Amino acid sequence: MSLKSSQKVDVNRYQLEVEVAADVFEKAVDRAFRKESKKITIPGFRKGKAPRAFIEKYYGKDVFYEDAINQVYPSALGDAVEEAGLEFVEDKIDFDLVEAGENGLTFKATITTKPEVSIENYKGLEVKKQNTAVTDEDVEAEVNRARERNARMVTVEDRPAEKDDITVIDFEGFLNGEPFEGGKGENYSLTLGSNQFIPGFEDQIIGHSTNDEFDVNVTFPEEYHAENLKGKPAVFHVKLHEIKKKELPAADDDFAKDVSSFDTLDEYKADIRHHLEESREKAAKDDIDNQIIDQLNGLLEAEIPEAMFQNRINEDVREFGYRLQSQGLDYDTYLKYTGMDSEKLRESFRPQAERQVKIRLALEKIAKLENIEPTQEEIDEEYKKIADAYKMEAEQVKGFIPQAELAKDIAVEKAMGIVRDSAKVTAAE
Repeated sequence: MSLKSSQKVDVNRYQLEVEVAADVFEKAVDRAFRKESKKITIPGFRKGKAPRAFIEKYYGKDVFYEDAINQVYPSALGDAVEEAGLEFVEDKIDFDLVEAGENGLTFKATITTKPEVSIENYKGLEVKKQNTAVTDEDVEAEVNRARERNARMVTVEDRPAEKDDITVIDFEGFLNGEPFEGGKGENYSLTLGSNQFIPGFEDQIIGHSTNDEFDVNVTFPEEYHAENLKGKPAVFHVKLHEIKKKELPAADDDFAKDVSSFDTLDEYKADIRHHLEESREKAAKDDIDNQIIDQLNGLLEAEIPEAMFQNRINEDVREFGYRLQSQGLDYDTYLKYTGMDSEKLRESFRPQAERQVKIRLALEKIAKLENIEPTQEEIDEEYKKIADAYKMEAEQVKGFIPQAELAKDIAVEKAMGIVRDSAKVTAAE
């Protein structure tokens, strides 16, 4: 293969003229003949037994050219793109055949390339760090959440119902003395103050005791979903069967032993504080990175081809589909349940796709400006990390991820590190 010419024909569009040597093209034609000849019948020969010269005489000299071109075209174009020093973007390719025959193959291909990128002033960005301090109140709140999770329900027999109690009731609703559809329930568990029922209903249960029977007078809201009930006054006859409440365990050493691996409440609280501090520090670092990404994207100057955004959306949609499958759903069922169509779903991924494409271009440019070249040791270490994460051999991973692509990923991470380390971090107000 040889690159005859490379010409810019539009923004991020280049036309390459590529030549494939005669002997390379001839071998491809011969492979095409051996593959297709088994299907061809020529008068005077058994099916699949006709010599190539007879087939070409019968069907034309170029009978195998299309298959041969399809064989050599991808690698020839790839080599030409690399020789031209361009970075190819998966997009529509305009192909023009110049010559194919005994002299070899010559074709022109118009491709989309990554844009020319400019970025300045990426060092010394000003960012604010979130407050990561953990207070005693934060720790107590976590302890109380654990107490809530381990609460038990106890029956109340010595007092009337109060707010936050769980009541078990029968009820039947009436409009103008007549029962209405959907207005009846038996042994229904209702938490008072949860606002599960229409306004006023739960408040009128408060103060009643077990086995009380009473009427609750309410008016349905004007925006109620049932047309026949909107704005109508109603009476519900209620029987209160049971009152229950949550009983939280005491926050003591025994509780700590029950819910953790620690022997004392103080040790348990210290562990909670440690994890809260770690979590908040990570969240603060992630927030700083997000601030940096937003600022870098704002500094980026480039005319980005639409194909790059669409390709990123394609990847995000595929990943979303895999997540759905892991949850037992398929893509089409999800669209049906949510009332979305494929285009609306794709459009919902657009903002994050644009952000991802821009930051990748920005960091790749910074890596070049900073002359970042990952060492072989760094590349091998990254292969090992990936292999360990997926419980594979490093050699297997190398079969999936080309070294050049992995080196780019490492360079991008190191570029982000340079920007991060140079940022001016102040405390958020």
